[in-house]
Amino acid sequence: MRWSGVVLALVVVASGSTPAQEQSAEIDARIQAVMPKVIAWRRDIHQHPELSNREVRTAGLVAAHLRALGLDVRTGVAKTGVVGILRGGRPGKVVALRADMDALPVAEVGDLPFKSVETATYNGQTVGVMHACGHDAHVAMLMGVAEVLTSMKDRLPGTVKFIFQPAEEGPPAGETGGAGDMVAEGVLDEPPVDAIFGLHVMPLEQGTLWSRAGGLMASSDRVRIVVHGKQTHGAAPWGGVDPITVSAQIVTALQTIVSRQIDLTEAPAVVTIGRITGGVRFNIIPDTVEMEGTIRALDPNVQRDIHARVKRTAELVAESAGARAEVELEINTAPVLYNDAALTDLMTPTLRRVSGNRFFTAKPRTLAEDFAKFQQKVPGLFFYLGVNRPGAAAASVAENHSPLFFVDEGALPTGVRAMASLALDYLGMHAR
Repeated sequence: MRWSGVVLALVVVASGSTPAQEQSAEIDARIQAVMPKVIAWRRDIHQHPELSNREVRTAGLVAAHLRALGLDVRTGVAKTGVVGILRGGRPGKVVALRADMDALPVAEVGDLPFKSVETATYNGQTVGVMHACGHDAHVAMLMGVAEVLTSMKDRLPGTVKFIFQPAEEGPPAGETGGAGDMVAEGVLDEPPVDAIFGLHVMPLEQGTLWSRAGGLMASSDRVRIVVHGKQTHGAAPWGGVDPITVSAQIVTALQTIVSRQIDLTEAPAVVTIGRITGGVRFNIIPDTVEMEGTIRALDPNVQRDIHARVKRTAELVAESAGARAEVELEINTAPVLYNDAALTDLMTPTLRRVSGNRFFTAKPRTLAEDFAKFQQKVPGLFFYLGVNRPGAAAASVAENHSPLFFVDEGALPTGVRAMASLALDYLGMHAR
């Protein structure tokens, strides 16, 4: 339904408000009513974190809530994922809202009354488990959004698909998981999604929202390099080929890819070697050295260029010393998280409004997010929600993945309002 200028003027004169303002006030009232539940859900999930592909309890909590709301619910998607479908009372487009559910192998050291003391087995080790990236808040907020939008179902011009995703942090060794598996299992189909929205809590000023068109977060690729030399006595290195020395030369050479070969004014990039393993004894030069690292880029063309340069650099440095390097690339663990420009422009007024004009253009980050795999299939917009304590000094704020990571719950109403309003505004703009 579209209001003519005459009718709209009459409404403004008679009531002092527009239909959009009235809807916004109604959303705020419904959010205020659901916030005690959102806080309770968040604390419960925080106290009972689960690792990637193991989010059984969390998924059960989500599914029970969605069923209680009367939504069509599908469970077991990509192992533990949950999808709820809300069909509005009027025809229209389909919008998806996504929250990730998994925690990290991090032992919490804060002093929250709902602090996690959970442990689990991760890659053969017993580890502490913590929602050190705020996914507990993501889940609780989207559960609240589902309740708010369901209460407005009859006037909803279209369909909302709620996607609760496992394994955003990456599946355990030997398993698959996350957004890629959800896409493969048809989460964006039946009914087909027209646009998708997601958020992430960040250590930024409480209640602020941040995003940008184009590359917001980097691609994440894993590189494994095995350097083959020739074993010999450490006292007679000329009797073999030292893969440790060659590996050191490779690590140094790889750093020049970003610092000397890539135009960083176009898009940031990172090449990091995070693990080197080789040798068993102080006086033996080994046969092989293995190293692993990560490649990050904010432009797909730069990403491909770096892949070629890493491979060529490692192989030729090794060859120059009489060694041999094998390079394996695990590509697109997460692609570049690329916000659709048209969708971002369309929905920026919504983010600005719901944040009280505290929406800012974000700088690109070299962190990664597999929400990008949804964006490869449908237009998507991802944004940040600031969750710092009011007045917190920058030096005192813990980053995501820290055992001290903290979410100030005063920011959560803004997150619920943003996700609910994005869905309502997008569907309203495309109402039939």
